[in-house]
Amino acid sequence: MKAAFIERHGGPEVLKFGEMPDPVAASGEVVVDIVAASVNGADWKVREGKSGQLSKFPYILGRDFSGVVSAVGEGVRDLRIGDEVFAVCDVGQEGAYAEKIAIKAAIVAKKPDSLSHVDAAALSLAGLTAICAIEDTLKLQAGETILIQGGAGGVASFAIQLAKHLGARVITTASASKIVRDCDAVFDTVGGDVAQRSFTVMKPGGRAAFIASGAQAPKPDRSDVIALRPNVGRDRPHLERIVALVASGAVRPPEATRYRLSEAVTAHRVSESRHFRGKLVFLVR
Repeated sequence: MKAAFIERHGGPEVLKFGEMPDPVAASGEVVVDIVAASVNGADWKVREGKSGQLSKFPYILGRDFSGVVSAVGEGVRDLRIGDEVFAVCDVGQEGAYAEKIAIKAAIVAKKPDSLSHVDAAALSLAGLTAICAIEDTLKLQAGETILIQGGAGGVASFAIQLAKHLGARVITTASASKIVRDCDAVFDTVGGDVAQRSFTVMKPGGRAAFIASGAQAPKPDRSDVIALRPNVGRDRPHLERIVALVASGAVRPPEATRYRLSEAVTAHRVSESRHFRGKLVFLVR
């Protein structure tokens, strides 16, 4: 199969495009012929060797995708060859920058005909992260006020739509400490100084969720608020929640800029620049 992979850590130029062995479905797994795969900020951090994730070279990047089941492993009863599906790779697994991937069937969801492969790939990890942060971690309620930092990004844009759907008052800004006060909740997707400023805008008893500040949430400089790090697990129900939100019109798929797998170097340079709208998506086939 064709794939975009690395043989060492480094800048975008270390990405190569070529042949890799076809995966085989183990027990409980399916092989998916990938149609579209998403580019995420985490991808180039892994490429650079800054993610803490160990890489055995050659290493195929990529965490979310959409495609068609082409093989079914022993014990899989709920998916069949020909099913259109989408998924986020299990924690510690990557490999979506490729024509094929083997993945646990239990964390794969069926893609409805109304959702294109490009849109499904673009929504997968961003939507999963936003749902885990907004619904599972912050437990946002109707009538509450939430500040979402970094609103132009894929996760934040999904989170904004989800929070509005839940009936919350939504504010998004990059300079929150200067213009916002008394927030019930904060969702920070930026990290750094922006993350620390999040605590200044919260009302007593407020809670904040952080996804760009490492494995642990930053420590608050006040004792009357809570800092949380969402646990973004992999499972089918969360992916089905994405489908339901899109089907209801609560969330729209992001604008997608498309690349071929052979253009992985260019896509990573754009991703690192952060100067783009929506999502970057590889059209694999």
